[in-house]
Amino acid sequence: MKTPTKSPIPNAIPKPKMILFDYGQTLVNEKQFDSLAGTKALLEHATANRHNHTAEEVDAVAASINHEIGRDDPKYRHLQTIEIPNHMFTSYLYHALGIELDLSEQEIDRIFWDAASPGVPTNGIEDLLDFLHENGIRTGVISNIPYCGEVVEERINRLIPNNHFEFIIATSEYMFRKPNPRIFHLALEKANLSPNDVWYAGDNPKADVQGSRNAGLHPIWYLGATTIPQPDTPEQNDILTIHHWNELKAILSKWSTVQGD
Repeated sequence: MKTPTKSPIPNAIPKPKMILFDYGQTLVNEKQFDSLAGTKALLEHATANRHNHTAEEVDAVAASINHEIGRDDPKYRHLQTIEIPNHMFTSYLYHALGIELDLSEQEIDRIFWDAASPGVPTNGIEDLLDFLHENGIRTGVISNIPYCGEVVEERINRLIPNNHFEFIIATSEYMFRKPNPRIFHLALEKANLSPNDVWYAGDNPKADVQGSRNAGLHPIWYLGATTIPQPDTPEQNDILTIHHWNELKAILSKWSTVQGD
């Protein structure tokens, strides 16, 4: 499998009025997901455990359910276009096992996620976001994610505190997942922009790159933090492939010279 190389500046693509970003492995580099660590953190808040289930037992049942509904394979999960909110999954899992948690839905999401998958901003993203804001290019987020929108916003604002995102769309709140074009169309409606005015940056070649492209946006394939083996660079010449956010900043800095704006 070849390593994707950086694409040239696409021809006949207008300078963006807005750039939308994926969350995981795009804005934030998350550590490898550890569901057992998340389960252990939640069980510390159990007020009842009728059958004395261990964290390992709960985690095994969760894995079985995820396999049953097709959520356990990262290579194929992005092809699912309907989101299952984590609070629905957790509610069934713990109640079915006779476990009660003294936590709100938001607290469950936050505690589980923080323990299972902590993260840090991707290299150069804060500098890029500052540059975009200074140059009048609007920004926002669309994330395929089961955690509630409030918790997703809290994490992004905590990790990237000086962002100027106009909105953060968590698919847990809107049912549809990338690559379904409906979630991209929702963002365009929120932004009051046409697809041709918007670029979308993400790491997944199907959900992010092809998904945004099929919705009429201009895709940026970001490979600086992805942990999933990637196929060859897409053949389409309208796809930017970058490995560091400085590359995108450089492209936009030179835009007026290259495009003759």
